[in-house]
Amino acid sequence: MLNKYARAFFTRVLTPFAAFLLRRGVSPDAVTLIGTAGVMAGALVFFPRGEFFWGTIVITLFVFSDLVDGNMARQAGVSSRWGAFLDSTLDRVADSAVFGGIALWYAGTGNDNVLCAVAIFCLASGQVVSYTKARGEAIGLPVAVNGLVERAERLVITLVAAGLAGLHSFGVPGIDVLLPIALWAVAAGSLVTLGQRVVTVRREAAEADAAAAPGSEATS
Repeated sequence: MLNKYARAFFTRVLTPFAAFLLRRGVSPDAVTLIGTAGVMAGALVFFPRGEFFWGTIVITLFVFSDLVDGNMARQAGVSSRWGAFLDSTLDRVADSAVFGGIALWYAGTGNDNVLCAVAIFCLASGQVVSYTKARGEAIGLPVAVNGLVERAERLVITLVAAGLAGLHSFGVPGIDVLLPIALWAVAAGSLVTLGQRVVTVRREAAEADAAAAPGSEATS
């Protein structure tokens, strides 16, 4: 949902920066690796200590690398299967770090096993949602469904809530409740999205099998 509109907007905004990096001799793959390392540092250094505001700031600074590297590849005319594979793989690593950092907080000082479990569910369900699309496409299906909560929505909802919840340490009362609400919302949304993709793949697979069946052309 957000991918459709936000990606186009930020791509235009970040195009000059991508061109600047290319002039400096920076490769798209280097941006992908640095961006992922930055997200992991922000999530795994700050979040487990409950420093959600500063962790979110660091993550936000690096998360846009996901748009910059692709923009650079297109400008340089070096888009490749390897670049797409690396980008997609490291996106999963970055997402795991974000929800893993939150889970570590609730497993430790945050002292809430239920929310720790919800954060882990958000981590796992996000990976499975991505896998269903990749696997469906790998067997030749279009997987023509966006879903309620995709990667962009998961990150925006979680990071906005985490950043605002971090203001609690600056004396803003009651705002820390936003992160648990966001986690439950992402968990529920991811479950719905998983269901949407599974149903879509099942329908598309049945249609493809029926079209490929012997005599299907003669009876159509």
